Amino acid sequence: MAINLDDPKKFRPLVGQAHQVAMNMLRPISRKYDKAEHAYPQELDMLAAMIDGLSESGASEGAGAAGVRREESAGTDQRVANGANLASVMSIAEMCWGDVGLLLSMPRQGLGNSAIASVANEEQAARFAGVWAGMAITEPGTGSDSANITTTAVLDGDEYVLNGEKIFVTSGDRCDAVVVWATLDRDLGRAAIKSFVVPKGTPGMRVERLEHKLGIKASDTATIIFDDCRVPTENLLGSPEIDVKQGFAGAMATFDNTRPLVASMAVGCAKAALDLTRDLLEQAGVEIDYDRPALTQSAAAAKFLQMEADWEAAYLLMLQAAWMADNRQPNSLEASMAKAKAGRVGSDITLSCVELAGSVGYSEAELLEKWARDSKILDIFEGTQQIQQLIVARRVLGLTSTELK
Repeated sequence: MAINLDDPKKFRPLVGQAHQVAMNMLRPISRKYDKAEHAYPQELDMLAAMIDGLSESGASEGAGAAGVRREESAGTDQRVANGANLASVMSIAEMCWGDVGLLLSMPRQGLGNSAIASVANEEQAARFAGVWAGMAITEPGTGSDSANITTTAVLDGDEYVLNGEKIFVTSGDRCDAVVVWATLDRDLGRAAIKSFVVPKGTPGMRVERLEHKLGIKASDTATIIFDDCRVPTENLLGSPEIDVKQGFAGAMATFDNTRPLVASMAVGCAKAALDLTRDLLEQAGVEIDYDRPALTQSAAAAKFLQMEADWEAAYLLMLQAAWMADNRQPNSLEASMAKAKAGRVGSDITLSCVELAGSVGYSEAELLEKWARDSKILDIFEGTQQIQQLIVARRVLGLTSTELK
């Protein structure tokens, strides 16, 4: 049976709209906010209002749950859903073709929103609809190994009392609320880790500082302190029960949703670099011939063809992970594969494009050097390259975290 690798027809208008926004609204202000770190991009308020208007009118169907499409193959019972996850990764990739940092600065588009969508019950999903949520996982002594979280949540009557420090919280200063990962009982390990929605302004929660970073400078990255911060019990996402048998599975469901999103950011940034580099090579007289083997062409053309092949592999892995989520298939392996491949490929492609473009790539005359800086974080946050490879190895070999460290 032939495999159709074209984008689903239902989402082509959405992808086209996202590309137009990236080209006409994000790309023109990209350098401005790269130089003005920590300055809020006011232009995004108008864009957010426009997106809200489209959502309310139903014009952006495909970006949400209402966009799920069911198809039944002729003569079979197989049902295929192209829904919210696939629409999200495709549109995010286009937006990051414009600018990754600005995409991460979009109101109500935080990584914490994906956490809410993954874990929240129906009442919580409705209550937190429209909230711009950052996600607070990383701690000074806990990076990619989220199971070693030390921030505590102690039940006191009808409230949880949170104590701890979170670092590298994307949109931590600008968001409306933060999804905080904390442990209910450190002695019970992974199973006791839960996530809590903490609104900004809650007593005991404070933004300690904003970080200065290599890339994505348009996006604020904060350190947040929780000092006897009290949140109502109903703000614990999902079930408060500690299921030792389930272990970390409930919390990891968040990553299964967010890792394909981060992969799509890397895919979009890498595509921007490829598109510009192709134009620069053509201007320099370098011909890229898709009808001839790479080894018969110039070194620059051969390198470019290799990068495009790597990009295509990352793109397809991203689509597969999102499609599986839409079809409610376990996608932990595929999500990590997509994140690992796209993160590495994104960094490799953007840096290689800087090299191919020479002095033009290294200077601020073009955005290539910026994309190289922006792309590195996409190989780090939401689980580093090494952590993704470890997860993939465990899934493929059928080993637990204690058996393969």
